[in-house]
Amino acid sequence: MENGGYGEIPDNANEHCPGPQSESAGKSEACDGCPNQQDCATAPKGPDPDLVAIAERMATVKHKILVLSGKGGVGKSTFSAQLSFALADMNYQVGLLDIDICGPSIPKMLGLEGQEIHQSNLGWSPVYVESNLGVMSIGFMLPDPDEAVIWRGPRKNGIIKQFLKDVYWGELDFLVVDAPPGTSDEHISIVQFLQATGIDGAIIVTTPQQVSLIDVRKEVNFCKKVGIQVLGVVENMSGLSQYLEDFKFTKPTETGEHSDITEWALEYMRANAPELLNLVACTEVFDSSGGGATRMCREMGVPFLGKVPLDPQLCKAAEEGRSCFFDQKCRVSAPALYSIIKKLVPRESMENGA
Repeated sequence: MENGGYGEIPDNANEHCPGPQSESAGKSEACDGCPNQQDCATAPKGPDPDLVAIAERMATVKHKILVLSGKGGVGKSTFSAQLSFALADMNYQVGLLDIDICGPSIPKMLGLEGQEIHQSNLGWSPVYVESNLGVMSIGFMLPDPDEAVIWRGPRKNGIIKQFLKDVYWGELDFLVVDAPPGTSDEHISIVQFLQATGIDGAIIVTTPQQVSLIDVRKEVNFCKKVGIQVLGVVENMSGLSQYLEDFKFTKPTETGEHSDITEWALEYMRANAPELLNLVACTEVFDSSGGGATRMCREMGVPFLGKVPLDPQLCKAAEEGRSCFFDQKCRVSAPALYSIIKKLVPRESMENGA
């Protein structure tokens, strides 16, 4: 990444740097002690020309959707990946942008590990899953997938800006942006860089537990403060749900160990109660006695999009980098996800194009 150009944030800048072209450059608390403080304070101010380049790139993108979460580990990237798979399956032109700089999991969830970014005279080319589903992530730029990305805020902001102004997406119906958890520099940057081009809104992913919902409330307030519409909240991992025939059955032994009796249990049900095999067993994993995401959405006045159960088959699909809609393995989670996506993309939009 080149630094030091017009409006670029230097690599040695303090965290939360407002940017050399900001009116508060060299004057804000974030500037205290920065080696560039004097230069920024006296430099002429003006519009960032990179925002013009970003606007030109984004002019060919019809809809831009941010996928956010208050905390990590709630399945936000899994949702982003499956949303992108579903939209592409509806014959839309889809781009998936991963701006989780320190934890880029999207390449694995799209089955693209080991792929590299290529450059053409039009800019960086996304890595394609299908002809209508392109992906961009810093994960494609790391020589070693186990390498830790230890970057300060300014450098993260710089690569996000490059993703937006240098990637040639072509004509897109949807750009899905998978953001890191929380409300940090990456979130402020993506909003600042995209806001002039129009952001449709944000989908916020949570789990039912209060520790997650506390952070989601902050995420909702962040969206309200920066003027981003909350398209809705998805309650992920909303109880473990699985067909009875997909369970593993064990029996405790006298030594405290568990012996596998799955084959015996299934054979017994097939012979004596085959109708049981069509039942879905459900159990609560997280405490939802506080009302979960449904109650939170009602209290905060934002849409509730629906619940997605904790489905081991969906977890396996994410690990294998494939769509949960492709086959009949994700029989519990795929219908729940599709129901949510239909709320985001109305039927008339599906039939007439985005």
